[in-house]
Amino acid sequence: MKKLASISKHILLFLFIFSVTLITSAQETEGTKKESAVEGGTEHFGSYKPNVGFKLVNTEFGDVNFKIYSYVRYLNQLGLNATYTDSFGQTSDIDRRQDIQLNKLNIQFLGWFLNPKFRYLFYVWTNNTAQGLGSQVVVGGNLTYAFIKNFTLGVGINALPGVRSTEGSFPFWLTLDNRLMADEFFRPSYTTGIWAKGEVVRKLKYSVMLGNNLSQLGVDAGQLDDGLNTFSAALICFPTTGEYGLNSNFGDFEGHQKVATRIGLHFTRSDEDRQGQPRTDAFENVQIRLSDGNVIFEPNLFGDGIQMERATYHMGCFDIGAKYRGFALEAEFYWRLINNLTGRGVDSLNINEFNDNGYQVQGSGMIIPKLLQLYATWSKIFGEYGDPWEFRAGLNCYPWKNHVVRANAEYIYQDKCPVGGLSLPYAVGGTGSIFHINFQVNF
Repeated sequence: MKKLASISKHILLFLFIFSVTLITSAQETEGTKKESAVEGGTEHFGSYKPNVGFKLVNTEFGDVNFKIYSYVRYLNQLGLNATYTDSFGQTSDIDRRQDIQLNKLNIQFLGWFLNPKFRYLFYVWTNNTAQGLGSQVVVGGNLTYAFIKNFTLGVGINALPGVRSTEGSFPFWLTLDNRLMADEFFRPSYTTGIWAKGEVVRKLKYSVMLGNNLSQLGVDAGQLDDGLNTFSAALICFPTTGEYGLNSNFGDFEGHQKVATRIGLHFTRSDEDRQGQPRTDAFENVQIRLSDGNVIFEPNLFGDGIQMERATYHMGCFDIGAKYRGFALEAEFYWRLINNLTGRGVDSLNINEFNDNGYQVQGSGMIIPKLLQLYATWSKIFGEYGDPWEFRAGLNCYPWKNHVVRANAEYIYQDKCPVGGLSLPYAVGGTGSIFHINFQVNF
């Protein structure tokens, strides 16, 4: 691990020196062709571009765009069983909810400064369902510099590209601001780090990132280890049309007249410890969980006096999808290995590693082009501590025939769900029916 950390530090030093060199050389051409390089072309002060927001400032030295993402949710979990018994025989109550919440609010300021290739994104992100918790409000952002088409370098807070939903497709999903059960169980999350992305050749893109841990939201700097050993990468191919819709979105809102396809490969590795994992009530509830929902770092989970302290997370993901004339069929497959288990009393257990795999399938169709969309999904996990599954059916309505405003209604049936949180419509251990209605704006 020390060797990996040393290599990571040398890579970061090289990228820093490389960045400074290129930025310095680019200063000679600052101010040239700015108008064509700015997203949206000749946008002026007070103009609006869907999903980019309103332009507040537009000068020769940079611009500022303002946008908001938010939604209201009615949630009904009364169809869930009142209790849940895990694989260790422990029974717990399910806190079933029925409420109306302004579930999330994300206020963003984004644009470029000094050079159109030098871009920034800063935001305030709050989850009202978590009011009173320490990680209720997140203030973050990142800086990127597009050196060439094949290489953009970024630093700050970003999503580890370990699954399709963390590639940058949010919020253009079939579901509204929540992932299917298998995706939520296996995925990495947001952390602070350095990344590079770009186009290898036409129709083939890459993304790589070095970060602090799997999920830094809800974790302070003092709880992180000093390894800088979280690595995630993605390689995405678009074999037919060379694209897959806005931000490689789920479903065929655009109504492709030629078959659009994508194939994605993802890998993530991270050394995690008990301190560096978010609490179960954290804003982004990403945990290393068993397939029965228990967090592996829970004290006395595997016996009295036994405390798991450290583990290494490996996760591979493969996704494939096709779109044609408003219809889409998309699938994702996951393989996860948790090993290098250490902690008090762990040597006494006959456990060396945890192996889990799973998949999800999503089918959708635009019943009325750019207005009404129906979808159905299936999600399944094959784990050492249970095999939970999930089915969904939902309807999306886009009243202005764009991605800016959306109404969503969804029915979920889950069996022993291993993930959940206050911001999500499902709860850990839930078995039964869930219904929720959402109204979203993303301008």
